[in-house]
Amino acid sequence: MAKEKRLLTSESVTEGHPDKVSDQISDTILDEVLRQDKNGRVACETFVSMGLVIVGGEITTNAYVDVHKLVRRLVKDIGYTNPHFGFDFESCAILNAIHSQSPDIAQGVNRGGAGDQGVMIGYACDETPEFMPLPIMMAHKLCMRLAEVRKKEILKFLGPDGKSQVSVEYRNGRPKRVDSVVIAAQHTPDILDHSGQRITKKARKQIIQAVVEPVLGKWVDKNTKYYINETGKFVVGGPQSDTGMTGRKVIVDTYGGLVSHGGGAFSGKDPTKVDRSATYMARHIAKNIVAAKLAKVCMVQLAYVIGKADPLAIYFDTFGTGKVSEDKLASAVRKNFALTPRGIIEMLDLLRPIYAKTAAYGHFGRNDEHFNWEKTDKVAKLKKLR
Repeated sequence: MAKEKRLLTSESVTEGHPDKVSDQISDTILDEVLRQDKNGRVACETFVSMGLVIVGGEITTNAYVDVHKLVRRLVKDIGYTNPHFGFDFESCAILNAIHSQSPDIAQGVNRGGAGDQGVMIGYACDETPEFMPLPIMMAHKLCMRLAEVRKKEILKFLGPDGKSQVSVEYRNGRPKRVDSVVIAAQHTPDILDHSGQRITKKARKQIIQAVVEPVLGKWVDKNTKYYINETGKFVVGGPQSDTGMTGRKVIVDTYGGLVSHGGGAFSGKDPTKVDRSATYMARHIAKNIVAAKLAKVCMVQLAYVIGKADPLAIYFDTFGTGKVSEDKLASAVRKNFALTPRGIIEMLDLLRPIYAKTAAYGHFGRNDEHFNWEKTDKVAKLKKLR
């Protein structure tokens, strides 16, 4: 019988990508509010363009937030320190368009209800140690490596903006090899060839050797295809070349497009917003189910309505890999996991300034002590279902 073969693809972006600059600004402002005022309400969105940052949204808090100072410090830390990039921390204009939260929303949230309606998705699988799909983990790690070799000046010609994409070959549902790798890396003009339109073969080889090979290792083979700055050059990047907005990389933030997405963005939202907190809880549930070996793959869907605390519906899909019925899983989840906004916030300890770290390289599959939704602390209880 012939083996089933398919290619699954995911992408990621570096912290210097315009959309991720926006996400990080929004979450940095959220963190500053929570650092001073755990009861602050934040729905902050950011727009960046050439030489310009606009911060807007709804914030109600007793905290004092110096938006200009926070933005400039973050943009500097990301690496936009040279006016040559068309966007730098010293000269960019910053507009503050923040106002207070609508009292119509607040009255529902104040009594413990959800801050909005919506559908939230959590997912986990057993194909990586992080319980994440392999393509998105590879894509994130490539972008992390791009940032690392830039900041350590291993490749001195790299700029802050960058993207990756990985296509993984699966056979009979399991990953076997990397079929292709895409890297788009912003760079200085000095690595262009004599035409001035393409990077040199030497620079292309350096990116493969310094970025791709240390990350993908055994997964690449002689047939793996590499696409490095495929347009030829990538000198103009970041907000100089493209606008950025908060919440425009939701697939990068989650599971790389290999499963459903609820639709709501995360960055800039305090945890009373179930777009964020309930998605974290859905991931926590799915990861613990797979870690307990009750399924090889698990997707969890939670649905909420504004002003009500309990979810309207809970849905599970183990894609035929479950060891117990999905009714049993639902019963165990209601017993062992908090599902109301207040309960989720308490169980995952979400009223902390931890969110700027989530705003680049994915909210899930990260080995960070502050990301409580990644803990497998319910495994022992869930194993009793078997």
